[in-house]
Amino acid sequence: MATPLTLVPDLRPDGVVLLTAVGEIDMSNTDVLAAALERTTGAVVLDLTSVGYLDSAGLSVLFAHVDRIELIAPPLLLPVLNISGFTDLAPVHASPGV
Repeated sequence: MATPLTLVPDLRPDGVVLLTAVGEIDMSNTDVLAAALERTTGAVVLDLTSVGYLDSAGLSVLFAHVDRIELIAPPLLLPVLNISGFTDLAPVHASPGV
């Protein structure tokens, strides 16, 4: 059974795609995340503020787009992004107000 993940696309005033994720990102739903990122062109900001879990399968999808992605992440996910080395390759910002 797939873990629930909702992805809501939007466009920021500067024209950059904003993709807001809600739920958990794991091997059961990374195809949904990968497809959403593949549908975008150019830079994309992925807001993970409402994501409570991110496994290695989810990280591999993020790494596949590291050259054009920026993350907004809650404190819960920051250690995972740091340890994986993702923060050395792409901008990662702490969620505002968290």
